[in-house]
Amino acid sequence: MGMVNKIKDPIKEEMKIFEEKFKDSIATSVPLLDKITHYIVKRKGKQMRPMFVFLVAKTFGEINESSYRAASLVELLHTATLVHDDVVDDANLRRGFFSINALWKNKIAVLVGDYLLSKLLVLAVKNQEFKLLEITATAVEEMSEGELLQIEKARKLDIVESVYFDIIRKKTATLIGTCCSTGLASVSKDESLIEKAYTFGEKIGLAFQIKDDLFDYQQSSSLIGKPVGIDIKEQKMTLPLIYTLQKCSEKDKKFIIRTVKRHNTNSKRVQQVIKMVKEHGGLDYAKEKMNTIFQEALEILETFPDNASKESLRLLVEYVIKRKK
Repeated sequence: MGMVNKIKDPIKEEMKIFEEKFKDSIATSVPLLDKITHYIVKRKGKQMRPMFVFLVAKTFGEINESSYRAASLVELLHTATLVHDDVVDDANLRRGFFSINALWKNKIAVLVGDYLLSKLLVLAVKNQEFKLLEITATAVEEMSEGELLQIEKARKLDIVESVYFDIIRKKTATLIGTCCSTGLASVSKDESLIEKAYTFGEKIGLAFQIKDDLFDYQQSSSLIGKPVGIDIKEQKMTLPLIYTLQKCSEKDKKFIIRTVKRHNTNSKRVQQVIKMVKEHGGLDYAKEKMNTIFQEALEILETFPDNASKESLRLLVEYVIKRKK
């Protein structure tokens, strides 16, 4: 965790204060809800999202009450979507913890997700944070659209690259874009800067997702949170696969699609698909795309004011792209 601590350095104090504020923002007098929100707070991850909010805010100004609210809004949004996602995906585990639906049933998980979203609305409106509300509400809209677009398209397995990017832009990139733009909006009213911060975050989100796609094809699965070939087993269309389907013969295409659709638990066939993707240059293609987008994000970062927070942002972006799991 040394690297993460180094990244957090300029915002160490703020992150501590934020933890308390976030706990307060989901406090409730309903015992069942209280138990669940406690559980949610306990299973926090590396807290990348609040880090983006605070680092962007501190790069451009002084962290203030608005910045803390921005981080809370983003965290409420993120947590609500995770709780709902686990219901949608029928998932029992998340980051080694049981999902809410595994412990308390779907009905409760859906209601908890709704509760968290309502907390987001109340926190923003009560403090008249209309810009932050606009950004986060738009994110909920985009993320829901992305999720539904993926569900609709995944059945057909004929996703073209532009649709794939549309899906990951909405599903994954929106959230990191939102962290950066709310962070900026908490210290500045400059619309063009807020927009620029969003684009910066969005590009990081896109590169992050492609990185995730690539993990699926790496053999050293002991390092990685998810087993090799899991995207294929879950019938997810990833960039290396989309590229391969465009390049390979009709016969191979049929084999791949049939494997993903019907034989996705047959590990021999899944290994064969992974081999085809490698041979057709699907991994190299995805890596190249990821690096291009990563460079575009760094170019935007270059235009930010020079200070310790900007340097931490650079480290955070590199960490996200070069991570091993």
